[in-house]
Amino acid sequence: MKLDVITLEAGKAGDIDLSDDIFGLEPRADLLHRVVRWQRAKAQQGTHSVLGKSDVSYSTKKIYRQKGTGGARHGSRKAPTFRHGGVYKGPTPRSHAFDLPKKVRALGLKHALSAKFAAGELVIVESLNIADAKTAAVAKAVKENGWKRVLVIDGAEVNENFARAARNLEGVDVLPSMGANVYDILRRDTLVLTRAGVEALEARLK
Repeated sequence: MKLDVITLEAGKAGDIDLSDDIFGLEPRADLLHRVVRWQRAKAQQGTHSVLGKSDVSYSTKKIYRQKGTGGARHGSRKAPTFRHGGVYKGPTPRSHAFDLPKKVRALGLKHALSAKFAAGELVIVESLNIADAKTAAVAKAVKENGWKRVLVIDGAEVNENFARAARNLEGVDVLPSMGANVYDILRRDTLVLTRAGVEALEARLK
């Protein structure tokens, strides 16, 4: 498959051949859903915690005698039925992550790239080279190309000037090719790849 290549100034810079095995697949929603769930679960901190019956600070003295009061039998005020008592089976720190085979992860990334290509939301630029690390220069390029909520993926290393200039722009994310992931690709309206980014992704996924 061929796709036109443009410059940051919205000029033409030739075309590029894209691999059918990576950009030409029929996107599968179930596969994308599996990978996104895996990513989000892995990103959860899992630091939620509450105090149980053995953790709360309270006297362990028996409240009143066992029998003859007409009330329920209690041992201490640490019980969950009392105010300031411990929580029964509350959340404790744990990992939410689960395993997902590498082949499924790689296939999910291919389907995410294919989904962007099929939707016409994939743009290839020649490079991210800008003379100065000026936010105004990147903002102008984004406006001229009509990009909104855009993810830019460069090669092995992101152009330092471009990354620094785009840091303060809302709705513009910049990643190296190794940082490309399904969640970030799908949550943005436009995916912008450089020539070096395409080559790096094809080398990574073949």
